[in-house]
Amino acid sequence: MASRATEGSLFTGDERARIKRIGEPIALFLGRLGFTPDALTVVGFGIVVAAAFAAAAGQWVLTALILIFGTLFDGLDGTLARATGKTSDFGAFLDSTMDRAGEAVIYAGIAAGAAMSGKTEVIGLATLALGTGSLVSYVRARGEGLGVCANIGIAQRAERAAVLIVGLLAGGLAAPTWLTAALLIISVASAITVVQRIRFIRAGLAAAEQAAAAQGKVSPHQ
Repeated sequence: MASRATEGSLFTGDERARIKRIGEPIALFLGRLGFTPDALTVVGFGIVVAAAFAAAAGQWVLTALILIFGTLFDGLDGTLARATGKTSDFGAFLDSTMDRAGEAVIYAGIAAGAAMSGKTEVIGLATLALGTGSLVSYVRARGEGLGVCANIGIAQRAERAAVLIVGLLAGGLAAPTWLTAALLIISVASAITVVQRIRFIRAGLAAAEQAAAAQGKVSPHQ
């Protein structure tokens, strides 16, 4: 069983799987209404776009509430696809693409909202959070291209979303510095995750090379 220590994450793989199973009845209900997995992916992106517009208007609490709904909605596309046997490479590609686009628009919305109130530090940190978060996803994708699945790290997408939602809520209800702090935490934690994944991929590639070398030394007559 995977642990937080081995995965270097706030949520283990088992915990993520249990959360997805909770959404299965909802996904199946939406499927009966005629939604396809790809349609749910697009709807989920639309929810994030709505949150971005709220952020651009400086409505941090409303942004957080929409993101909470979007986070609960997220994953239903994959759940529906697996439950109905409609998984596909294109569906996985579309889901990953919309996830990256969603992160881009929400941070752009936060930057726009901060610009309206003259909070330049929030603009800078939102840009940095987007950049480091995108790098987390890029490193994983490159690792998978090399045969190593680096689905680890303290700031995966779910963790980044959770910190951002808390920062938006506290920033809107208490003090704006909470949002600033949340963006800083996301940026630093994402940078740490990049390093964690690079080290994991390096170790995986080294192990594969050693295994290949050892296999090459074995005589076919042995």
